[in-house]
Amino acid sequence: MTSCLSPNNEKSYEQKTAWVYLINLGFYFIPLFFMDGQWLKITLAVALLIPFVIGYFWAYNNSTEHAYKPILFMLIIAIAAGWLTSGAISLFSFCCFFIGFFYSLRTAILSFIGISILLLTINLWVGYPGYYFTFYGMGICLGVGVFGVIERKRQQIKRQQQQSNDEITHLATALERERIARDLHDVMGHHLAAIALKAELADKLITAGKTDMAQQQINQVSQITRDCLSQIRQTVTNYKHQGLTQTINTLAQTLRDKSVAVTIEGQWPTLNNLTESQLCLMLTELVNNTIKHSKADHCTISIHTQPASLLVNYIENAAINTFTEGNGLKGIKERAAILHADVKYQLSPQFIVTITLPLTETT
Repeated sequence: MTSCLSPNNEKSYEQKTAWVYLINLGFYFIPLFFMDGQWLKITLAVALLIPFVIGYFWAYNNSTEHAYKPILFMLIIAIAAGWLTSGAISLFSFCCFFIGFFYSLRTAILSFIGISILLLTINLWVGYPGYYFTFYGMGICLGVGVFGVIERKRQQIKRQQQQSNDEITHLATALERERIARDLHDVMGHHLAAIALKAELADKLITAGKTDMAQQQINQVSQITRDCLSQIRQTVTNYKHQGLTQTINTLAQTLRDKSVAVTIEGQWPTLNNLTESQLCLMLTELVNNTIKHSKADHCTISIHTQPASLLVNYIENAAINTFTEGNGLKGIKERAAILHADVKYQLSPQFIVTITLPLTETT
């Protein structure tokens, strides 16, 4: 099961942003400033925030199957806080958000009715003036609960889009394999048939004692073989260049789909198959990291060919304050080591990864 507000591959980023939503607890503190001299109540009210925040993150990273546990935990704390301060309305709103996110609309409506009854009960029991605690609480809980429903729908659409993108990628891969198979069949099929025919003819001519004519057929077989190999090399060369170029174009489009502008500078020199495949994988990893973790809205991929080396710079127009060298960068360095290349990066004022490849190893 995935976490509440994020797919597994974005969990680290969402965990960081989870603290942002707690700013709404500021409304919890407002009534406390007007409770002059009621230090016991103030102390207890503030102390209740500690288990509530624990319950919040418990719910934030939970699954639908077990979400009721942290929600009930938070609800109990909200009820306890309701006897101490009217600011407990904000705690009830968090509960409504998670109910709206995790459960069906019918369950959310029934839960909202139940929470409204709780608000009214607390209002009457504690004796809050008027019914503002009930009605304000109902309004806030309803609004925040709707946000929870909207967030659930957004996550569903996001997963569906990701699934569609994966299906398109698999389909494109299958079509490309079919194209390669068809091209190789066209290149080799005719030549192999001709080679088989001429070899059979040469065998019959030798059996008939016509060695001169057989030699001519064998010479033609040799020429056809050379032509076939030449065409295969040309076809593979075309695949090689299309592979790197197509990968760059695909990655650029992926970033643009995520509202990240892309600039590609420079041209690729002629590279061997191993270098191209490893570069494709390294650039793919960098783009994935941008999509998952970066706040950049523009990326630049620049290629600079020097007399003895090739410099590939991947630049994001946003600095990175904290950085952990995870599996992605380690994988890039491991692939670079295969090519005897060097990988360096800087965090500020822009995040830049520089891959330096010796051209003697790549051509």
